[in-house]
Amino acid sequence: MSSPAVIEIAPSDPDLLFPPTGSTTSSSATTAHLSESDVEDLGAELDAVRRAVMADLGDDDARYIRRVIAVQRGLDAGGRALLLVSVLPPAWLAGTAALSVAKILENMEIGHNVLHGQWDWMNDPEIHSTRWEWDSASSAEGWKYSHNYVHHTYTNVLGRDRDVGYAVLRVDPTQPWRPHHLLQPLLNAGLALGFEYGIAIYDVELEEVVAGRKPWADARRELGGLWRKVRGQLAKDYLGWPLLSGLSAPTTVAANLTANVVRNVWSHAVIFCGHFPAGAETFTEDQLDGETRGQWYLRQMLGSANIDGPPLLHVMTGNLSHQIEHHLFPDMPSNRYAEVAPVVRDICRRYGLPYTSGPLHRQYADVLGTILRLSVPNRRR
Repeated sequence: MSSPAVIEIAPSDPDLLFPPTGSTTSSSATTAHLSESDVEDLGAELDAVRRAVMADLGDDDARYIRRVIAVQRGLDAGGRALLLVSVLPPAWLAGTAALSVAKILENMEIGHNVLHGQWDWMNDPEIHSTRWEWDSASSAEGWKYSHNYVHHTYTNVLGRDRDVGYAVLRVDPTQPWRPHHLLQPLLNAGLALGFEYGIAIYDVELEEVVAGRKPWADARRELGGLWRKVRGQLAKDYLGWPLLSGLSAPTTVAANLTANVVRNVWSHAVIFCGHFPAGAETFTEDQLDGETRGQWYLRQMLGSANIDGPPLLHVMTGNLSHQIEHHLFPDMPSNRYAEVAPVVRDICRRYGLPYTSGPLHRQYADVLGTILRLSVPNRRR
């Protein structure tokens, strides 16, 4: 595999993943020192980083994702086997732990990244974005639209990126305050516990129906599809597997519920730490006018934040601990983000830009502090 030291910076390739949507970031305190040519030079360097890595993909990368899938399936099978005798407390603890880790790996390092098309280059029909359906309440197709397209195109743009607060929370001081925001620390806790279901319902855009901008018939059709997916998930975890456990059925239900909650809370923490800690910026719709590719890159860098930690943490976060690199290169295989992170950090240093990164506990404390602080109206000056 390539290492950061040998990545070659070459001229920009115009036929890359995201063509210009129209152009982003107007001057701010963070970017005022950059000229238009500086921004486009930055974009050319990042294009070259992506091109070098994508040209270097091969057997080592394919072995990586197949190994992660094998480990995940082994943990899932082992956990399910232990839960057959989960009336025994040690078996319940071990089975629940194995199942929790399996569900996290399936959602984060496998499902999320497969659905981004990161492994489509392998041409393996079993690990392809068009064929994969993940262990989550959201359907793969719905997720690819709301996440891959809307969120990754309009990252942190108020009014366009619905992931800014998920239509429930106020996470930026420029968002209007509403009385229900007083409850948002509790709403956030509830969202964390049932994150997969919160996101699935959020994808239906019910607030658009209430505002009259989306026909109820469309929402009803989407809710029907959502219910079919959720019904299958509920039947699998709380009926099928418990029935196979015989006398251990009640403890298997408890184990499945625990594993799902652990997965939800972990996913919520990782995703929120990547977008809402101190240092992550938001943008306005007018900043999209005439956005160039270099400006799109700049917006991704400024609107995302990383989590510092060891390799195991990166795997368990689906490498979303490298959220900056993921937003710059969403279709790059996740195992390569650790390789390009030092290069991206150096680019930020040379262009005088922040590279927001910190340990999980600090990033999450920032997020919770923001949610608490913005639960009340802004102070008048």
